[in-house]
Amino acid sequence: MSQFVPKTLFEITPEISHLAELCEKNNAIDRELYAQYEVKRGLRDENGKGVLAGLTNISDVCAKKIVDGKEVPCAGNLYYRGYNIKDLVQGFLKEDHFGFEEIAYLLLFGELPNRKELAEFQEMLSDRRTLPPNFVRDVIMKAPSRDMMNSISRSILSLYRYDSKADDTSIPNVLRQCLNLISQFPMLMVYSYHAYNYRRGKDLFIYAPQPELSMAENILMMLREDRQYSKLEARILDMAMVLHMDHGGGNNSTFTTHVVTSSGTDTYSTMTAAMASLKGPKHGGANIKVTKMFNDMKRTLTDWEDEDQIRQYLCDLLDKKAFDQKGLIYGMGHAIYSVSDPRAEIFKAFVKQLAVEKGYEKEYALYEKVEHMAPEVIAERRRMYKGVNANVDFYSGLVYEMLNLPPSLYTPIFAAARIVGWSAHRLEELKNVDKIIRPAYKPLAPYRDYVRIEDR
Repeated sequence: MSQFVPKTLFEITPEISHLAELCEKNNAIDRELYAQYEVKRGLRDENGKGVLAGLTNISDVCAKKIVDGKEVPCAGNLYYRGYNIKDLVQGFLKEDHFGFEEIAYLLLFGELPNRKELAEFQEMLSDRRTLPPNFVRDVIMKAPSRDMMNSISRSILSLYRYDSKADDTSIPNVLRQCLNLISQFPMLMVYSYHAYNYRRGKDLFIYAPQPELSMAENILMMLREDRQYSKLEARILDMAMVLHMDHGGGNNSTFTTHVVTSSGTDTYSTMTAAMASLKGPKHGGANIKVTKMFNDMKRTLTDWEDEDQIRQYLCDLLDKKAFDQKGLIYGMGHAIYSVSDPRAEIFKAFVKQLAVEKGYEKEYALYEKVEHMAPEVIAERRRMYKGVNANVDFYSGLVYEMLNLPPSLYTPIFAAARIVGWSAHRLEELKNVDKIIRPAYKPLAPYRDYVRIEDR
């Protein structure tokens, strides 16, 4: 910190504390008023059904079916452009190729590519894996942040000034920008990580992406000093990125993309806004919370196989006596899925393979026990409006740990996948909607007359 920067700039002074109390006092809203005025908190009802805010062709999250004229919960399904994610995964696994590029093509353009189209698209992405001259030195290496999401966001905003058509919101130009950012994102992510570590006294190594490698392979290669990775490691990272690529139009960061796009702003600002949303621990940061929770659990338990100890720890979590004392079992439950999260189901089969390869069988067994016990414990101690199940974040943190990925990159890897979905939704918004998104808020403060300062 510069000696010329006032110390109070980074402190919560007594004056700030006093003003914060005023903020809390005058911003509080009685929760009963939400029900009185039929306002859906979080834009979702008690059963988790969202307020309809738009239409989309890109993806669908299905967790209910009609039985005797009524909606009832069912096993969850995720559809990309009408294709079930389970079928898509089985398709590229059976054909023995990486899925990221194929599914990115599907989300962006609405159709599965044939062999020639896929090869051309892969080459297009490969050609765009480059940054402006001296960008790493002048932008990424200067003032690196301990938070990778912030570092990447700054880099994305900085790319605006290198683009002579940065404010052009025509579909061809926005598509060009999106393809650039999809291709450049792994470089921004990995280089930001290396830059921060270099400033902390570690060795610096910057590897250029290789044109013959997939997106997942390039991430692992650029991240590791020896550039080595196994086929299974690359396959599972590729799988993780496919599963995180999109999740309907209503998730927080994608809805942010629609809202910001509707204002007419540029692509770089839009993607940075989506990044800010994904950074939040209630969204993209959840997998880090799961990993930290399990690390605390492993330190607390004397026997990882003792179900009584595990149950007690889960009870302590809900009673705000364990871990971060927030009363949550991270990785359990989802806003939409109440029976099963299809992404978690797909992921789990591959997690077990990686656990065997990496010698994590004991950790995997603990995760399985918690997965089965947590819904029972939650049901016993909470008033439930819908079922609870393991979500994709429950296992993704363990996967990234087994891949020896640094925790600071867990959320950026999510973003490296989700930027494809953001791009597809931005293009869809630009094509179909010409009105700014502006929902209504009901004012509660009474109208008042101005009082002169001498009379207050």
